[in-house]
Amino acid sequence: MLIYLDLLFVLNIWIDFILLITTNLIMKYKINYKRTIIASFIGGLSTFLVFINNDYILIILKIIICFIIELIMNGYKGFKTLIETVFYFYLTSIILAGFFYLFNIETLELKYKYILLFIATPIVLFINKKEIKKLNSYYKDIYVVTIIMNNKKYIFNALLDTGNNLYDQYKRRPISLVYSNKIKIDYNKCILVPYETANKRSLLKCIKVDKLIVDDIVINNALIGLSENKFNIQDINMILHKDIIGG
Repeated sequence: MLIYLDLLFVLNIWIDFILLITTNLIMKYKINYKRTIIASFIGGLSTFLVFINNDYILIILKIIICFIIELIMNGYKGFKTLIETVFYFYLTSIILAGFFYLFNIETLELKYKYILLFIATPIVLFINKKEIKKLNSYYKDIYVVTIIMNNKKYIFNALLDTGNNLYDQYKRRPISLVYSNKIKIDYNKCILVPYETANKRSLLKCIKVDKLIVDDIVINNALIGLSENKFNIQDINMILHKDIIGG
């Protein structure tokens, strides 16, 4: 098999450069381009690992190089942070490799293969960065909420909704919403709270629960509104009021 080490070395430097920048954008770290170039050059040296025939040694060396270039790129910010940056570095690498595997670039002529890798790499990783950012933004607002009522415990996947401005007009208590089919209710004990939308005014059936627990936040006698409709969000059966976390 004929290998053009000089081209492969330059290409690896370019790919590592883009991967490192993408990783820092995902992690919201400041980008030092001098450090990035040095780290990319060190990463490019992995080109010469093609001469190692032992797969186990090859994997270990690649992991070591990955940690080294991340340390060069960002310095040491703690072990947990280092593991996170290496994880995202590998994740973006896997996504990039998967993209090129999907389009079967091995069938291209060598010169076209290198051109495609050089041009397409930043485009693929830019799209990947946007999607990961969107995913992180979504999951940072997801909480596991425990509700205790009448000696029974209910656990919900809840979305923190900053647009939820529902309050009990009697005592100004914030109201979170729960899909009513997910909780056993004594409707005789419901509190009717007036609310208004853009289209109508109505009454919301609410119940007072003994405890609402989110992470280390415990709220006694919290007010929960009952929604008769499912929330059109995957696996979400509760909408948290903004004041539960923020206030």
